Amino acid sequence: MIVYGISTCDTTKAAIKALQRAGKTPEFRDIRANPLTPAEIDAIITEFGDRAINKQSTTYRSFSPFLREAEPEAQIAAQPTVMKRPVIQDGSSWHLGWDEKIEAALTA
Repeated sequence: MIVYGISTCDTTKAAIKALQRAGKTPEFRDIRANPLTPAEIDAIITEFGDRAINKQSTTYRSFSPFLREAEPEAQIAAQPTVMKRPVIQDGSSWHLGWDEKIEAALTA
């Protein structure tokens, strides 16, 4: 299980702690310190489309009009922190964000 996020994200921290309490050993991938590869970005966008972009974030709001109109892959490649967090890869299944439903699915 890989948890993609940034070290300062409270939601990502909460997800990792809940997974650990459930006996899981998630691998944390700080996308700021260790940027996503083009293949990883492609897999995330294939799974979630433009839902992977946090359009409420200050990062997104600071984008130029050109970058706002760009494809989600280009937005994440240019500024990884625009991605909604966390993105969790558990084998072949993917999860976006952290809520009660995702927590129940991953900690059961």
